[in-house]
Amino acid sequence: MIKVDSDWAFAQYERVRPVLPQANFPSRSVRISHMSEIADQFDVFLLDAFGVLNVGQEVISGAPEWVGALQSAGKKVLVVANGATFSPSASLQKYKNLGFDFTAEDVIASRNILADALIGREEKLWGVMASRGGAINELPVECFEMGQAPEDFERAEGFIFLGSGEWTLTQQAMIVASLKARPRPVFVGNPDIVAPREHGLSLEPGWFAHEIARKTEVVPQFFGKPFDNIYQRALKQAGKSVVPERIVMVGDTLHTDVLGGAAAGVKTVLMADYGLFAGLDVEPFISGSGIVPDYILSQIKS
Repeated sequence: MIKVDSDWAFAQYERVRPVLPQANFPSRSVRISHMSEIADQFDVFLLDAFGVLNVGQEVISGAPEWVGALQSAGKKVLVVANGATFSPSASLQKYKNLGFDFTAEDVIASRNILADALIGREEKLWGVMASRGGAINELPVECFEMGQAPEDFERAEGFIFLGSGEWTLTQQAMIVASLKARPRPVFVGNPDIVAPREHGLSLEPGWFAHEIARKTEVVPQFFGKPFDNIYQRALKQAGKSVVPERIVMVGDTLHTDVLGGAAAGVKTVLMADYGLFAGLDVEPFISGSGIVPDYILSQIKS
């Protein structure tokens, strides 16, 4: 069994740091206690979902209110999420159920970036790591959900990682063995190593993909934060008239939200009260990684 906690997750992100983007950071962070303190400085807010809007299936208290206030003030608010488990329509409905007023154009999910990259591929059949409700029939390729049968891993001409909720270490060992014997493409729709849930952190597709890279000759292709493909989509959606200095990325992780945002040239806010660093002092993690957000938002006084 793997003990998944914040220290372990941080170490895992640091271990794969060589394959993550490079970026420049401020010398120090400014502490704030509410998003309204910096609202006038930015025209576009890019928001992570888990740890910013929700934890698992539960809304974060006060999030719909401050997001709505930004929208009422004329700010463009976009969700930029490593969300690959659910279809775009299901994700949008989830946000609406949680009390947010987003349109389909406001949600930029890593799953969409991956789906676009699949169009025109020569592989005829893809095996998919998916969680319940994954709607893999909506992907633009012929595919099937991988089970426990060895032939599942042999007949696939490529692999797609969407959600790891039902993925087992046995299946992981099987795909590693299959890729050692016959390398094939691995497309990862969620680069996250962990995600905050109601009762702790869950292992996400990114961890399994990095393990494949470590144990085989296959180099997975990642779609989502901190990689450039999703940030370029977000900047395009923000509009050409908005300069990067007026755009801010808000998230709960250093290695995806803050690193990716800084690499894209926008400002960053680390949400410290929920998500990966909930209940912890974030300063040792910032010092240990050298990933420095422009702002740290915490309503909980230490």
